Amino acid sequence: MALQVIQSGWVAQGKAVERFENEFCDFLGLPYGSAVAVSSGTAALYLALLALDAKGKNIAFPAYSCSALRNATALAGGNPLLVDSMLDSPNMDIYTIDNNANIAIIPHMYGLPQDFTKHNFKISVIEDCAQSLGARVAQTLVGLQGNIGIFSFYATKLMTTGGQGGMIVSRDASIINELKDYRLFDRRFDAKVRFNFQMTDLQAAIGSAQLQQFPNFLKRRADIFQQYQEANFPLLDVGQDIQPVRFRAILRTTKQNEIITALHQDNISAVIPLQDLELLGPKEVYPNAYAWTKNTVSLPIYPSLKDEDVKRIIHIVKNVL
Repeated sequence: MALQVIQSGWVAQGKAVERFENEFCDFLGLPYGSAVAVSSGTAALYLALLALDAKGKNIAFPAYSCSALRNATALAGGNPLLVDSMLDSPNMDIYTIDNNANIAIIPHMYGLPQDFTKHNFKISVIEDCAQSLGARVAQTLVGLQGNIGIFSFYATKLMTTGGQGGMIVSRDASIINELKDYRLFDRRFDAKVRFNFQMTDLQAAIGSAQLQQFPNFLKRRADIFQQYQEANFPLLDVGQDIQPVRFRAILRTTKQNEIITALHQDNISAVIPLQDLELLGPKEVYPNAYAWTKNTVSLPIYPSLKDEDVKRIIHIVKNVL
């Protein structure tokens, strides 16, 4: 697909981007025209905030999350309202969102989706699916619970568009039309301020190829996760009516450094998924978020990981535990 784009002589945003957007709509079960491809997941979040007129509004998002949420909120002119995590999940505690919030950004951390359909939100919701493409809540794919869903195709995510890329989806046609108008920045004569957040056709072609292979990616990740489960590792998981994707295999342990060091000695990389210095608020105010930085290790789970390597990992971790 990428070669076809190169041979066509048109590598900027064009027909391949539109095709990728439509394929993404097919994947989510949305009508064509419900998706907007952009240059990154952070760009998708920023544009979602612009579409919801976030300037001067109060934006709720978790303290235990990527700095992109804080950065996008600041660039959009919103006022941050941080929210602590839950005790039994790294996801944000939606029931403690400040009553003064106007917009909530709700991420599904580590591919473990959060069901907020039963919460009677009176505010706009951006569903952050950067780590959870393909996950379901009560048979509904993530990205469709809120007003807007955003996705990331960065190199470390579940699929990529060549290293960077993002997608915005919504059932609200007015939001999609506004974002497409904003994205089309060149040769416009209305003096409206816009910015170049376009995805290229070359990136979109890679995204289309990745989307075709995506079910295989998810299956392989699930296979690796099951091997960790069968080793009786204390892994983070979800309850009934939730179908996660295995973006990460999060081990709950107080022996973070011991496990990471033991794996490193065998040339295996494991990390603390979010460290205390990355928290978006102080530990005294967000104690649950802080606790998650001290009791988790992310084990390798990428699709190209071989079974013999999984067995090595299991052997090493068992010895430490």
